[in-house]
Amino acid sequence: MDYALDVENAPDTIPGGTGVLLIHPSTGETDRIDTDFLKTDTEHRLVISTRTTAREVQQKLEYYGVDQETTTILDTLSVERGYSRRRSDSVYYVSSPDDLAGIVRKTREFLENHDGKLRVSLDSITEMAYYANEERARGAVEDMLALLKQHDAVGLFHLAEEVHDPEVVADYRELFDGVIELSPDGTVSAEF
Repeated sequence: MDYALDVENAPDTIPGGTGVLLIHPSTGETDRIDTDFLKTDTEHRLVISTRTTAREVQQKLEYYGVDQETTTILDTLSVERGYSRRRSDSVYYVSSPDDLAGIVRKTREFLENHDGKLRVSLDSITEMAYYANEERARGAVEDMLALLKQHDAVGLFHLAEEVHDPEVVADYRELFDGVIELSPDGTVSAEF
């Protein structure tokens, strides 16, 4: 199954099972790329946020016109920070951004419990590595990429380039089927 990809300078479609790495400056504005990826040609989507709360994710999705009725949010921050949480059918929580087993488990459950074209967005690998460590974060990403292939889904994984050693970024590039780069001036390039 092919998925449409509405990202400038990227292919028009990508096959199911594809993991895409979004490399960006830590201050880069990734919302447009992320939401264009999420709202195109999709029945259901999972947004995993290690940077912002479910409420902030919902505001972003609403602003950019992503269908929230078919979106599941995994909030990794609110429990740890003691924020109020409103459990619902579309918002799930894990205890913290370093609960990588919980993140992978919730990703698996989402993919197993939904049919059709499925997209996953993880924002971000950088935060997972900050809270856990590089090695554990990479292991979780590898597990999630395997799940995408198994379920013919696609995923977009954010990585803030300057926060990581160059060899870590190079290793992630090798891990993914496609790489989208957002430069500091807002230019987008892609390699698949």
